[in-house]
Amino acid sequence: MPIRVCLAGATGWAGSELARAIPGQPDVAIVSAVSRKHGGQCLSNVLHDPLLDCPIYTSAAEALSAVPCDVFVEYTKPDVARSNIVAALESGVHVVVGTSGLTDDDFADIDVMARRQNRAVLACGNFAITVVLLQKFAETAARLIPQWEIVDYASDSKVDAPSGTARELASRLSTVRVPEPTVPVDQTIGPRDARGATLSGSQVHSIRLPGFTISAEIIFGMPDQTLTIRHDSGSSARPYVDGALIAIHRVSRLVGVHRGLDAVLDL
Repeated sequence: MPIRVCLAGATGWAGSELARAIPGQPDVAIVSAVSRKHGGQCLSNVLHDPLLDCPIYTSAAEALSAVPCDVFVEYTKPDVARSNIVAALESGVHVVVGTSGLTDDDFADIDVMARRQNRAVLACGNFAITVVLLQKFAETAARLIPQWEIVDYASDSKVDAPSGTARELASRLSTVRVPEPTVPVDQTIGPRDARGATLSGSQVHSIRLPGFTISAEIIFGMPDQTLTIRHDSGSSARPYVDGALIAIHRVSRLVGVHRGLDAVLDL
């Protein structure tokens, strides 16, 4: 029996790319979709793909109550992501999260609920394989270099800052060590905001300008030398599809909240 997926945000930029890829998976099927704008329609009509023959609902709660599924994929907006995840867990299904904007506190609360339900939430700030490698390389570098800062780039239309990619990177580095700046940020002379936001101990600088899609950069510094690790996405959502499919296939192996695609990869 294929893995039954409810895809929230199925008509959006990233969600629609994932939706079109799923029919090519012999063991995965979209059984329902969520879109506030296109509720009541058929996904095949909206995305012009006859293989996507499933109903679209206006809310996650409505979709989950109408059609049974095994995995709920959250690809909507930060203002509804948490409530969608909670609704999915309450329905007893596993969750894959591609939406950014959730905080560490949000994930802590969600983890309690997921473990109570004996279900998993696999949250990936970015499903791109190159981002997974950036995260792993950065963790290795942080073990040897005590100072770094993160730069988060996105388009001018992205409303949340920092991005989920930057949040996840900062959170992961905090488990390695706390950065040791030569001058503590709270001793800055001048506007404190010029040093960026402190997130899980790391300084994060978010840039929102036309011309960017999603990029993440971490700069490590030592006397007379620097190391820069950077990921850049193009204009399409294709880089996120392969990772999202891996997450859908493997999320049921976990329990509780896990952040980062490498939770289900052998790295």
